[in-house]
Amino acid sequence: MKPSAESLASAAKQAGKKGLPPVHLWNPPFCGDLDMRIARDGTWFYLGTPIGRKELVKLFSSILRKDGDDYFLVTPVEKVGITVDDAPFVAVDFEADDGILTFETQVGDFVDAGPDHPIRVERDAATGEPSPYVHVRANLEALIDRKSFYRLVEIGETEAVDGVDWFGVRSGGTFFPIIPAAELV
Repeated sequence: MKPSAESLASAAKQAGKKGLPPVHLWNPPFCGDLDMRIARDGTWFYLGTPIGRKELVKLFSSILRKDGDDYFLVTPVEKVGITVDDAPFVAVDFEADDGILTFETQVGDFVDAGPDHPIRVERDAATGEPSPYVHVRANLEALIDRKSFYRLVEIGETEAVDGVDWFGVRSGGTFFPIIPAAELV
């Protein structure tokens, strides 16, 4: 039987009754690719059409796994490849409280940035445009949306890292560099 969004959703419901399913423990056979894509803005598409049901997107996100550079939806009995344009999640907001930055993703996951959930920034070689990310779980990251990144910059600070002054943010006792301070001038 060829895998479908419906069969994956059914298996995910069964497996995820008590929190996130243990997809890292499952090793089912690869069943092929599914015409499913996560756009850079966090929109999930199936057969070229946006998935409008937030509960279904949240369910699929709970069985998402990244192996190497490839993304899969994994159940105990099947593993299908999907396309991810950038990061599978988008951090749509954050709260700063008592030295902790807590990010919320578009699917309702919350993650406290810190040593286990670092923030990193990649810069486009041609344009210099930053793409900030926060680690969510098991090789999966969230692209931090523009409004949240601007808010991070507002609370940023300068700190020396390996003899170089960096502008960045601090969370969970860890400093996360964003840009060399000399480039801010």
